[in-house]
Amino acid sequence: MPTLKDQRRTEAAHRRSRMSGDARERAAADLAEWIHTCPFRLEYDVTVAAYVPVGSEPGSTAMLDALLDRGVTVLLPVVPEGDPAPLDWARYTGPESLAPGRWGLLEPTHDRLGVPAVRAASVILIPALSVDKTGVRLGRGAGYYDRTLIGLSADLVAVVYDDEIVDSLPAGDHDVAVGWVLTPGGGFQELG
Repeated sequence: MPTLKDQRRTEAAHRRSRMSGDARERAAADLAEWIHTCPFRLEYDVTVAAYVPVGSEPGSTAMLDALLDRGVTVLLPVVPEGDPAPLDWARYTGPESLAPGRWGLLEPTHDRLGVPAVRAASVILIPALSVDKTGVRLGRGAGYYDRTLIGLSADLVAVVYDDEIVDSLPAGDHDVAVGWVLTPGGGFQELG
């Protein structure tokens, strides 16, 4: 029997599947533009961990390139083989540095830096299907990010569409809450 989280994931995926390509492209452009007015310090000595959107996830490589334009080091996840575990990381230097990895996800082709590399990040942009007003994030369910984010001091930012901020979501003991959300229409918003 599906859990409440499973039901919420199915609903979110269905909503996203109904978005037009034009709407997703506009949202991606808006998200990239918000990087230029980010409330966090983004300069040459800062590291930001992010992700490459897949399918109907919000964003695009334009958001990653906007981070590079700010002069920061950008890390992207590399999904490890085997059962769900903390994510490995590698540097992003532009779209040409990406290649299909596990499950067809685009990953950096540069040398892997290891799981601890994410500790250098002061901001982490995280994919989500939904986030609630207290910072509970609904991911895809495998727990890669929750395993990765435990104990980090970085500002955690869930990236979602505007209608994916909800009043409440079910949370488990292992779920790591985020302190911020980034949406195409609202930009960076602090939660809690």
